[in-house]
Amino acid sequence: MALPWTLHGDGKKVGAHEIVLPGERLTWPRTIGLGAQHVVAMFGATFLVPLLTGFPPATTLLFSGVGTLLFLVITGNRLPSYLGSSFAFIVPIVAATKAHGMPSALFGIVVTGILLAIVGLIVVGTGTRWIDGLMPPVVAGAIVALIGFNLAPAAGANFAKAPVTALVTLAAVILCTVLFRGMLGRLSIFLGVAVGYVFACLVGQVDFSGVAKADWVGLPQFTLPANPFTAPASTWGILPAFLPVVLVLIAENVGHIRGVAQLTDPSVNRLTGRALFADGLATTVAGFFGGSGTTTYGENIGVMAATRIYSTAAYWVAGIVAILLGLSPKVGAVINTIPAGVLGGVTTALYGLIGIIGVKIWLDNKVDFSKPKNQFTAATALIIGIGDFTLNLGQLTFNGIALGAIAAIVVYHVMNAISRVRGTD
Repeated sequence: MALPWTLHGDGKKVGAHEIVLPGERLTWPRTIGLGAQHVVAMFGATFLVPLLTGFPPATTLLFSGVGTLLFLVITGNRLPSYLGSSFAFIVPIVAATKAHGMPSALFGIVVTGILLAIVGLIVVGTGTRWIDGLMPPVVAGAIVALIGFNLAPAAGANFAKAPVTALVTLAAVILCTVLFRGMLGRLSIFLGVAVGYVFACLVGQVDFSGVAKADWVGLPQFTLPANPFTAPASTWGILPAFLPVVLVLIAENVGHIRGVAQLTDPSVNRLTGRALFADGLATTVAGFFGGSGTTTYGENIGVMAATRIYSTAAYWVAGIVAILLGLSPKVGAVINTIPAGVLGGVTTALYGLIGIIGVKIWLDNKVDFSKPKNQFTAATALIIGIGDFTLNLGQLTFNGIALGAIAAIVVYHVMNAISRVRGTD
């Protein structure tokens, strides 16, 4: 079967004002090298999610690779993207696991994936205008920001367990961002973890006993989600915590697609519905077997922007490499040795960055905060999210992220409707 990519020029050089389009590739040795870069770019964030949620890292890596290949197939090999672990799932996963166990959290992931896939099918038929109407920039920014800031206590708890190691890790992340140019600068999270890990090894905070016992090759740990028909009613009660994640995944996917379209071909925007469906399917498959939910990765957009190479061939390589890593229990065991201090340092920066991404959405879209409807939308949602307000309605539990997301949507649209009728906008 003929491969779908055409060779860009001689396959060896990319001119200063040229880009390699999704349907093109360089020579295979260079393409494999680029795929390896994408693996490194996604790795620093993807392995953190299972560490912070207690999920098996090898399983998450495996299904991030599987999800990436599904995404490429469903989008017709025209939309370059890597599907890594979404940080939006951390809070609901931790809450559900603590209350009802890992199968309950997986049930929430599966439901989230199914809902996202349904949204994708709707967008295929109707377009994205209704999404823009439901979540204008002030709402989307508030939801993304409150998720990052809601995680602050988790970062603080890990930081407190080994403050010196955490401080070394945090300093390494910050310094690597400004010390290095190009690709290395974009890998500051990964490099910061590496520096913190080495320091933790030197001070005796890393236990390698599990690594020695792990096999080099083998299947990762698979866990099935809770059966909604036999599980207790309380299992359904965790779903409100997962529902806002759907909104975040929509925002992340739409933002990713628009970024790629701006840099390559505007017609890529037509793939939005397919992309949402693909991410929903990838999240569903991952959740069904014990992996974390997925999303399109901004880290890999950074790699493409730095190299000007948007070839989907490199993502096939990255997906296959991730699958191979997931089939090595030794890799998962090494990831599990990363101590709390390192996690505390890196998440102090990373969770803050998630919050700032929400702020960036406001800035990029020039949200006018002189208008009361924008002021109250952002203010109410952020305080609810940061304060982690909780509402119990029978078996249903709405946490700060769920309530904050609901508040952002309701406050904005109610104030917008009344101000239009009353002429007070």
